[in-house]
Amino acid sequence: QVQLEESGGGLVQAGGSLKLSCAASGRTISAYAMGWFRQAPGKEREFVALITWSGDSTNYLDSVKGRFTISRDNAKNTVYLQMNSLKPEDTAVYYCNLVSTGPNAQFRNEMGAWGKGTLVTVSS
Repeated sequence: QVQLEESGGGLVQAGGSLKLSCAASGRTISAYAMGWFRQAPGKEREFVALITWSGDSTNYLDSVKGRFTISRDNAKNTVYLQMNSLKPEDTAVYYCNLVSTGPNAQFRNEMGAWGKGTLVTVSS
């Protein structure tokens, strides 16, 4: 079983940047597509971004396209989410997980156990 630990969250002003990390342990994630998700207060958890196992393809929630970039370092068993031009509506707890994908790297469903997440708060 893979254990996932998210980090890098914090308080940032609108327009600022943060880089989140997702460190996996217990098993290699190099053979899996990985995704980032977020859950804002009072809302359901939503898909944000994914990257295929090779890193060749990515997919993003429309509202973060052009602002967020997902990447991975399989040697470090770690996935990243670079977040730029942050907006107050990006405020949420961010999680990572193994994901399955359909054609064209479309998100299908998450596959692993959730970590504790990391809180991102964007002030206006």
